Amino acid sequence: MTSNPAFGQYLQARRGLVRPEDAGLANFGRRRVPGLRREEVAGLAGISVDYYVRLEQGKDHHPSPQILDALARALRLDPPSTLHLHRLAQGAGQPASTGANVAGVAVGMAYLLETLTQVPAFVQDRYMNVLAANPLAIALSPRNRPGTNVLREAFLDPAERQLYDDWEQVMVEATAGLRAAIGERVNDPVLATLVAELSQRSAHFLQLWGRHDVRPKVAGKRLLHHPVVGDIELFHEKLSVAGTDGHLLVIHHAEPGSSSEAALQKLANTLAKEGLTSTPDG
Repeated sequence: MTSNPAFGQYLQARRGLVRPEDAGLANFGRRRVPGLRREEVAGLAGISVDYYVRLEQGKDHHPSPQILDALARALRLDPPSTLHLHRLAQGAGQPASTGANVAGVAVGMAYLLETLTQVPAFVQDRYMNVLAANPLAIALSPRNRPGTNVLREAFLDPAERQLYDDWEQVMVEATAGLRAAIGERVNDPVLATLVAELSQRSAHFLQLWGRHDVRPKVAGKRLLHHPVVGDIELFHEKLSVAGTDGHLLVIHHAEPGSSSEAALQKLANTLAKEGLTSTPDG
């Protein structure tokens, strides 16, 4: 019988995050562990307790889409997390990825980065390794330098904590974003190496990773405390690069006419004076 431990681990992790009162259940008696009991999830999903236990044990019984949707409702999963549940269920028996990823980016993308002299821009892979960046992205944060893993630096470099006004929320979204980018490739050796390192070196990462949150990378806005130009509020856009294995083009930009736009222009002017106008080699 094929085993699918990642699917069972996800069910168990998400079960532990649902409070009985949020699921409309009376919270009687002392609970040894937080969250819902197995029999409560089974009841909410309309399946037998024995069947749910087998699912959580990671045994491959090929649950139907209807059962998966019922489990998602019982566990109060949002749409991205529900999609992740379906993808994990389909992943049983699939070979693990080799973890190979193309170093650098296509020539056309490299040329594009060179033309973006007024906005920070870089390309990262699904593991959040920076493949290429323009000088302004590196001036915004050294973790945007090619060859750097932005998630590793965000958790382990104290300077990153000082850079972000909402560092905790950034970490939550980054960790959940990695899970979304990886999807069902849970046995990927590159992912395993990165997760093992961060789990050993950061208790905070270990705690967030254990939640199994899934949140696709989306656009947004951040307030940064930059050591050169001071406070600067920037939008960030994350655009999928066609024809690649999960590459994203990340661009930061400011509201036109704002003080943040002036600060970003100041940073760009500083680079121009120093002659740093070409894209560094990845």
